[in-house]
Amino acid sequence: MTMRRHRRLAATLTALVALTAAAGCSSKAKSGDDAGGQGADGVKTGRGVDAKAIQLGVLTDMTGVYATLGKSVTQAQQLYVKQLNAAGGVCGRTVELTIRDHGYDPQKALAGYTELEPKVLGFPQFIGSPFVAAVKQRVDGQDKGLVLPQAWSASLLGSPHIRVIGSTYDIETINAVDFLLKEKGLRKGDKLGHVYFEGDYGENALKGSRYAAEQAGLTVVEQKIKPTDNDMSAQVAALKQAGVKAVVVSAGPRQAASLVGVAAAVKLTVPVIGNNSAFAPQLLATQAGPALERMYYVATPSLPIGADTPVAKKLVADYRAAYPEDALDNGVVAGWSAAQVFGEALKKACADKDLTREGVGKALLTLNAHDAGFGMTHDFSDPQAPSSRQSAIIQPDKSVPGGARVAREPQVSDAAKAFTPGG
Repeated sequence: MTMRRHRRLAATLTALVALTAAAGCSSKAKSGDDAGGQGADGVKTGRGVDAKAIQLGVLTDMTGVYATLGKSVTQAQQLYVKQLNAAGGVCGRTVELTIRDHGYDPQKALAGYTELEPKVLGFPQFIGSPFVAAVKQRVDGQDKGLVLPQAWSASLLGSPHIRVIGSTYDIETINAVDFLLKEKGLRKGDKLGHVYFEGDYGENALKGSRYAAEQAGLTVVEQKIKPTDNDMSAQVAALKQAGVKAVVVSAGPRQAASLVGVAAAVKLTVPVIGNNSAFAPQLLATQAGPALERMYYVATPSLPIGADTPVAKKLVADYRAAYPEDALDNGVVAGWSAAQVFGEALKKACADKDLTREGVGKALLTLNAHDAGFGMTHDFSDPQAPSSRQSAIIQPDKSVPGGARVAREPQVSDAAKAFTPGG
């Protein structure tokens, strides 16, 4: 049933891509920057840019499986743009975001992309690895607008226009297993559980755990689940019977909370570590909260929102002032970081007097030592590679802003250094 569902999703995405690509082609005679020219200020412009404004698109999930993340990412980007415009914008132009909520629905995601693509310069947000992968051929072939997705699958590497910020899921999982080996007692000969979503995200993470296990002499006990599976009782029972000494979870926050809560209840008291998409601080207010603080860790592509850095402290203060009713989480960091990277590319393109899609793409390639203020330096000069191979390890802690403290500073494991992403 799971495989049939996966094939149906793939077939649906393929059919929708064909339809949306046809619709996009019929709406314009050419692709990319054919609507542009040169302004009175001598700056070349193209789609999404005129003398007054730069239009950017946001394809988010505010009502689906990643609703909490989508809201935080979007609000952080709105905050960044508001501050950027208050400082004069880019090339004398304001930056404007057009937001579409796809609710993690493939048809809505692809329809949203088709609607916005002709109107915007690029996308500082596109949530959902499967959806971004579905439009990759179109982005690279005819559209050529910069996309900075909130997705870390290695399948997105290799595109000059879709650029992954931080380590991919496979590398992140290798770093997570390294943490378990070095600091949580996992040893050669042990069994490592891995609970993962079917599809691009979970299966890319699984490649990482398999590789790390092969290098360290571990055995991986696999448990594939669907995004609609919220009760992890059966998976925990299977992992306990198998005698696992640690567990990796590549799923959503709800699945991670269920797994850790059930494991604690049945006395499977082993360390559990999730990928960066598998935690939300709101979980600490649930019954699983105490177990999460004791047993759970998360590998992330940056330090958390509660990090002790000047940028993090300022962002916390600014976000709280702008959205006093909303909780802090690492979606704020992801959204802010992507908007900042896009903003830096825009500023460089402005200096080069080329605010076309091609000009912004070239500008991004020059950011080879970008520090977003969250503990890592990013290199965007090679489209074949993620911008970083480092991962920080964080631990849930309700006493810290954002609900997580740093358990291990950003680093890349020896195994991750030698690994080819997507391999």
